[in-house]
Amino acid sequence: MPNPKRPPVRRRLVPAVVALLLAGLSGVVGCSVGGGRAAGPPRTATAQISHSTAPGGGGPERQAAPKPARPWNVHPESVAALGDSITRGFDACDPLSDCPEVSWATGSRSAVDSLSSRLTAAAPGTRSWNVAQSGARVADLTAQARAAATHRPAMVTVLIGANDACTSTTAAMTSVADFRADFDQALAYLHRTLPATQILVASIPDLQRLWSVGRTNVLGKQIWRLGLCPTMLGNADSRSATAQQRRTAVRDRVIAYNTAMGQACARYIRCRYDGGAVFGYQFGTGELSRWDWFHPNEKGEAKLAGILAGVAGLGGRG
Repeated sequence: MPNPKRPPVRRRLVPAVVALLLAGLSGVVGCSVGGGRAAGPPRTATAQISHSTAPGGGGPERQAAPKPARPWNVHPESVAALGDSITRGFDACDPLSDCPEVSWATGSRSAVDSLSSRLTAAAPGTRSWNVAQSGARVADLTAQARAAATHRPAMVTVLIGANDACTSTTAAMTSVADFRADFDQALAYLHRTLPATQILVASIPDLQRLWSVGRTNVLGKQIWRLGLCPTMLGNADSRSATAQQRRTAVRDRVIAYNTAMGQACARYIRCRYDGGAVFGYQFGTGELSRWDWFHPNEKGEAKLAGILAGVAGLGGRG
């Protein structure tokens, strides 16, 4: 939502914004190039298959044992947010800047109605910490978990992985095996260090959807040419077989990352995965940053807050 005290800026600031981005967009934004471990060749994520006994198969049908209740507190007294530029509100308020006050997880603006705001409404003493970092990859997650653990939060949120797919080439994307190992390490650390802390895991947004929406904006495509998520946004208007195969490869890798996170989370009774809710949300142009047409703006962050608050059972506005 634009600040009503500011004068109209689009026509006057377009040259300045492009100049800023030319000078500074070299790996600091979310979905940045560089950083993290060298990626290995792409690997296919292992599908999670459930087996059931069909009736009429020679004997009585076996009744599945009831699953044990998974403890979950809908009123945790504190929350720490881990992740990347999305959780930092990058490019949501000003170009090339984090804006944590609009973060879906810990933001303070009422229009966002973040998770921490919803918790504070129920318990005014609720505390929150945002230890996410713009440009972070899954390899950085354990270090963030260590930083969060010093606060001993009652709940930890995680939204990570876009930068692992947003690389210079598809060959440089983090392999699924490495992604799984790094994510498993972070979750194991949290559950070992904070056994009573619950963890809310968000799926990675559908980057191909963001490309399909953002490419309708001329300014956005100019900014994309500066190196924002080249694997998905490079040659944005190309419909060649090569370009389409590249985008499909990125989308498939994001799906594999999401699968790995869901499977890892399922192993812990105090972990809740969104089931692909964020990935499945169809962002519109009105929910994307006017500075890069890729990151969520304040309205987009509010939508994420509503989706993930619903997953966590926190209530509030959707």
